[in-house]
Amino acid sequence: MTSNGTKSIATNKKARHDFFIEEAYEAGIELRGTEVKSIRLGKINIRDGHARVENGEVFLYNIHISPYEQGNIFNVDPLRPRKLLLHKSEIRKLIGYIQQKGYTLIPLNVYLKNGLIKVELGVAIGKKLYDKRQDIAKRDSQRRIQKELRERQKA
Repeated sequence: MTSNGTKSIATNKKARHDFFIEEAYEAGIELRGTEVKSIRLGKINIRDGHARVENGEVFLYNIHISPYEQGNIFNVDPLRPRKLLLHKSEIRKLIGYIQQKGYTLIPLNVYLKNGLIKVELGVAIGKKLYDKRQDIAKRDSQRRIQKELRERQKA
């Protein structure tokens, strides 16, 4: 657990590679009991997830929470849509972003905060192939610079 009371459970590393993240929001998730137990064990996959605003509420889709092994009849569908808990003002902002061309809502991180399960939801716009290439080239050049600095410090 980190110093501010949060513990990361799942991160979507692919999201920052495929999207430019404009803004991030913290949201709670409406879950059933066995889903909470599975998430606490780390059995959640958010890689293909996305969120949509429907009738003034935000729902999370394509998030896979594995059924809890001791859950028997209380287990629910692993891919069911899950409602996100946000303030009305935040939902209105998200609607404003989504109505602009190309914006989407992507889960970036699932974590425990003071015993509650939270989702970091990013307002994102997709990267083009050349943007991804620029990021890779920038990362490679940074690595080369760091390597040169380390070699010069040793000498």
